Amino acid sequence: MKMRGLTLFLAIAVTTVLPHLAKAQAPAPSNSSSAALPSAPQPSLTYTRPTAATKFHNYLFDAFGPYPIVGAAIAAGINQADNAPPEWKQGAEGYGKRFGSNFGILAISTSTRYGLAALFREDTLYYRCECTGFFPRLEHALISTLSARRGEDGHRVFSFPDLVAPYAGTMVGVYAWYPDRYDARDAFRLGNYSMIGYAAENVGLEFLYQGPHKWLTRMHLNNTRAAPTN
Repeated sequence: MKMRGLTLFLAIAVTTVLPHLAKAQAPAPSNSSSAALPSAPQPSLTYTRPTAATKFHNYLFDAFGPYPIVGAAIAAGINQADNAPPEWKQGAEGYGKRFGSNFGILAISTSTRYGLAALFREDTLYYRCECTGFFPRLEHALISTLSARRGEDGHRVFSFPDLVAPYAGTMVGVYAWYPDRYDARDAFRLGNYSMIGYAAENVGLEFLYQGPHKWLTRMHLNNTRAAPTN
């Protein structure tokens, strides 16, 4: 992916986030009970370690749900516009190869993250910030890209699984199905873009999601509404 592709991706992300963010910052109508912002973080939340079933459901959604499908489709469109790799050419066949490549890399990265998190006994699910204000919440989302919860109290630690996962996916992709001229340097470069995408996903989860907190959102928030529902 060339720099032009990254610029286009960031432009799409910005135009998507800002309208929702403006809506989220609008005052909520007052009622007889309270007048809280509908998207405001919930400071009363306490950490409860997620169950194995919750983590498994989140893994399936993260690896094979609509987010990776849409993400792979957008990335494939950018790759198609950049004709990268040129060996895959253009047309529907070329787009299909690029989509399959991006989706495969995302699935491998997610599998690596969850597998290593289980090995290191880390909780890499995303938790919305208990703080208020745009910049504190943005900082929380970005820090969460390379941090996880550990222990029964859920204290934050630097996450080796979060660091390794994006590069594991691109490394497998480069050596498994990319043209032969691609090597470890290309895998590292593509992994950097994957890391940026993961950070953008966390920002989206922090600011865009409004409504009941379900496992499908990758936000395991522990209150009476946090139980998985269909």
